[in-house]
Amino acid sequence: MNEQLLLQNQLCFPLYAASRLVIRAYQPFLDELGITYPQYLVMMVLWEKDEITVNEIVDRLLLQTNTVTPMLQRMEKMGLIERRKAEKDKREVIIILTTKGKAMQAQANDIPQKLVATLHRQSSEAVDVQKLEEMKGWLYALIHANKDL
Repeated sequence: MNEQLLLQNQLCFPLYAASRLVIRAYQPFLDELGITYPQYLVMMVLWEKDEITVNEIVDRLLLQTNTVTPMLQRMEKMGLIERRKAEKDKREVIIILTTKGKAMQAQANDIPQKLVATLHRQSSEAVDVQKLEEMKGWLYALIHANKDL
């Protein structure tokens, strides 16, 4: 067997598996809000800066327009956002939080702390918040170095 093709020797697998496990840990909190993890990401972008274009959301989340557009349509039907054509360029769509979408921020405010507590309870070792912050910094460096691939 070629060592470089062993699953345990791959960088991608632990990143993929850890991502799926963390998203799974988020799910009970997101279920309370009635949204999915990708919708939560969109909401966080909008809570930071409301009234932005679809392209800004796509760029921030490193997703494709054809992934984001149907999700935004569902979120509009849920009453979380409103989509409007930009006045200057009718090809651009502006995404605006509704009152319901803005109110959801208060409900979501403690999700990060709940997530860390959940990870701490589920781990046989204590979850070191400082190590999580270091890992987050390393992952952002990896993302920024490779986001144009």
